[in-house]
Amino acid sequence: MNRIDQKFQALRHQGVQAFMPYLCAGDPNPELTSKLLLTLEAAGADLIELGVPFSDPIADGPTVQRASERALTHHISLQQILEMVTNLRTQTDIPIALMSYYNPIFRMGEAAFCKAAQAAGVDGVIVPDLPPEQAQPLLEVAPKYNLATIFLVAPTSPPERMQLIASVSTGFIYCVSVTGVTGARAMLSDEIAPMITELRKHTDKPISVGFGVSTPDQAAQIAQIADGVIVGSAIVDVIEENMNDEAGLLAAVKQFASDLAAGVKA
Repeated sequence: MNRIDQKFQALRHQGVQAFMPYLCAGDPNPELTSKLLLTLEAAGADLIELGVPFSDPIADGPTVQRASERALTHHISLQQILEMVTNLRTQTDIPIALMSYYNPIFRMGEAAFCKAAQAAGVDGVIVPDLPPEQAQPLLEVAPKYNLATIFLVAPTSPPERMQLIASVSTGFIYCVSVTGVTGARAMLSDEIAPMITELRKHTDKPISVGFGVSTPDQAAQIAQIADGVIVGSAIVDVIEENMNDEAGLLAAVKQFASDLAAGVKA
C-alpha cells in the first residue's frame, strides 16, 4: 500500500472521513506553496491534492484558472513541482496526489513521469482530461511505481461507466459533485447522494467528493455519505484575498482549513 491507501485504511479504522484540500503549485509563488501545504497539514488535512498549473485548465472554473495563471507567471514546470515534493518529503509524510492535465505527463512520457513521481514522493495522480478508455499507457506503468491512478465519476456517469472507472481507479475514486467546472457553490447538488449510492454498488474503494464544497457545513454533509471531502476553489479564494501578506495569508488559510477539517470530522 502507498500512503493514500494507508491513510484511508487508518481513517476507516478510526471511523472518520478524510479532509483533502487542493493547492495550485506555484500560487501565489513557488516559495509559498510548500509553506501552504505544511500549514494545511497542521490545520488537519489528511491528504493533499497538488495541482500542476496548465494553460488550458478545461475542468476548472475562474478561481483555479486565475491560480494557474499566477503560477505560470513564475514559469513553474512539472519537474520543478516534483522537486518541490522531494524537498517537502524531508518535512512531511502526508499523502500527495498530483492533479495534472494530460499534456505535461504526455510530454514527459508516462514511464518517465511515474518513475520521477515515485522518486519525489508523490502517491497518486488525477488526470481530469484523461478518460480511462485512453489511459492504458498510464495504467500499464503506474502500478510499477506504486502510483495511484485516480479517475473521476460525474453525476451523468451511467452504472456501466461507474463500474469501469471503479475497476481502474486506485487510491480512491473522485466523485464530481456537479456537472461543470470547479468552483465554490452556495448549495450542494442533490445528485451527490444518488451518485455515491450507485457507485458503492460497484466498489468498496474509498470515494471522495469534490467540485463545489466550500463551507464547513457542506463539508460535514459530504462526510456523512463519502469517505473523503475535497475542497479546492474556496481555499484558493482565501489565498487570492491575502496573497500580498504572507503572514496573514498563512494565518487565514490555517483558520479556514481548520474549520473545514472540523466540519469533516464532526
